[in-house]
Amino acid sequence: MSMNIGSPNEDGSEAPMNEINTTPLVDVMLVLLIIFLITVPVVIQTVPLKLPTVTNLPTTTKPENMLLSVDANCDVYVGQTKVDTKQELLDRAVKHLKDDIARQEKAGGKIELPEAHIRGDKDMEYRCVGGVIFTMQRAGFQKIGFISEPVPGDISR
Repeated sequence: MSMNIGSPNEDGSEAPMNEINTTPLVDVMLVLLIIFLITVPVVIQTVPLKLPTVTNLPTTTKPENMLLSVDANCDVYVGQTKVDTKQELLDRAVKHLKDDIARQEKAGGKIELPEAHIRGDKDMEYRCVGGVIFTMQRAGFQKIGFISEPVPGDISR
């Protein structure tokens, strides 16, 4: 392979070459193109899911719903009263459910099971609210909801 340094001028001196050799640039670009073609399918692989859309709907608190709160120390409150053990929570939930069903049977209307609404501190561990959910399911609650605060200033959702 030969290298062109420049062309001779009229007076016999060499003039600087004003053309750029683009072959190394093209080689680098082809290598990068091959790398991107190999890595992009690996990065884009996902499981096709249909994620739910989130909307903030104001909740209507019914008196028959059971309101639970879980603080950052995993302490559980039914209404404003602290519950000391899971068994006590289970007993109170079963009693609440039975009392509400008995009230609805006495009224003679269609029986609708009450819901359990859980408010959790943002700094609590998941295991705290997971135990409450499990206990409420064992008690017989079929609908368990979470109460949260909307993002400040977000009125579109």
